Amino acid sequence: MKKTTAVLCVLVSLLLLPGNLRPQDKLVLTLEESLKLALEQNPLYLAAKAKEEGASALVKQAVSSLMPALNAQATDILDKKVFSVELPSLYPGIPAQSFKLDFTRTYQMSLNLQVPIYVGGRLVSGYKQAGYNLEATRESIRQTRQDVIYNVKRAFYGVLLARKFVGVSEEAVALAEKHLKNVQSMFDVGMASKFDLLRAEVQAANLKPQLIRSRNGLSTAELGLKNLLGIDLKRPVEIQGELSFRESAADADAATAEALVNRPELGQLKFQRMIADEMLKSAKAAYLPSLGVGGQMTYWSNKFSFASGNWENYYSINLVLSIPIFNGFVNSARVGQTQAALKQLDYSQKGLAEMVKLEVQQAILALRQARESLLSQEKNVEEAREAVRIAELNFGEGIATSLDVNSVQVALTQALTNYTQALFDCALAAADLEKAVGTAGDPAAGAGRPKP
Repeated sequence: MKKTTAVLCVLVSLLLLPGNLRPQDKLVLTLEESLKLALEQNPLYLAAKAKEEGASALVKQAVSSLMPALNAQATDILDKKVFSVELPSLYPGIPAQSFKLDFTRTYQMSLNLQVPIYVGGRLVSGYKQAGYNLEATRESIRQTRQDVIYNVKRAFYGVLLARKFVGVSEEAVALAEKHLKNVQSMFDVGMASKFDLLRAEVQAANLKPQLIRSRNGLSTAELGLKNLLGIDLKRPVEIQGELSFRESAADADAATAEALVNRPELGQLKFQRMIADEMLKSAKAAYLPSLGVGGQMTYWSNKFSFASGNWENYYSINLVLSIPIFNGFVNSARVGQTQAALKQLDYSQKGLAEMVKLEVQQAILALRQARESLLSQEKNVEEAREAVRIAELNFGEGIATSLDVNSVQVALTQALTNYTQALFDCALAAADLEKAVGTAGDPAAGAGRPKP
């Protein structure tokens, strides 16, 4: 019995070794799922979202400054000095009389109320500044969201591009090895020269490092995508999707107008400009008088007891008017500083608007260029495939040389590479235009151009 138990313990220990643990399930990623994961797990986006809580707290703080303030205070006087008063004698021969007067009580409790009535609009201005800051923070979060979406799309398309390059390299190696096999067969029966055989062997060998580099590029692209999505780099993933192109019209004027409304950077500057306006009002309000009401209710006693009649009380209500006269030109300096900030924001807003227009125009031109390149390469791939087929037939009949076959195979590989790159450029150009316009957009869906 003991021997059986020991054997079972050993088996369980072996099963629990790290090497025998069940590996993580493979994660299937589409573009839609990748974007969803990024917006849930990307640290940069989560950090940006956390800023909204701080901005909301500043709004609450600004609201509290508009409300009355009520404070309670309790005091226990540990030591005090009692005043002595001496009264002269009214009759000769009678000594003067002295008295001790205690003007304080050992225990004091007070309530203080302060109500601002007029402070030149500074409190309202502070509240508006906090509200505009919250809106600017939300625009900043929207910008970070769009950046994350764009980066995920770029990384996802990069994985698809790397995977297509692996396919192109595998096809090139397969064609070279097929040609090498044909040359070897023809060489064995005396229909091909040693030179043709050596050239075919060299061509097949030269393509294998390219295949290795393509596979390494795919692994690197997958790691970059995992990092953006906040996924463990060791977790296996399966990328589902194909590079495709959907024909769409892009009107430069309409896109530019939309960008000037939607770009979060412009939104941030707009709210920063509004904050600066309120800061200028607050700085000018420092020249104005302020008016407030204060009240105090005090209870005091020499004995800490809540018995009836033990505590005496008194109250006071004050109307406080404060008129600024001179503070060393601090107010004028603040006004000048705020006015300079307003000018800076105006110039920044104008410059950013021009930059947005330029980005939209560049994105549209890049999209048109990628589309034209794709259309030209699409026909080129078909012709290159036909050239390879004809060259292989001609070589078998002795009309073409091994060099001819190698040349058309290289041309096919280059055509497929150019077509794949054009597909990637189209997909990325569409994402660039979406980012330039300032719309987060939904992931591309639907069928694109078929794979040639």
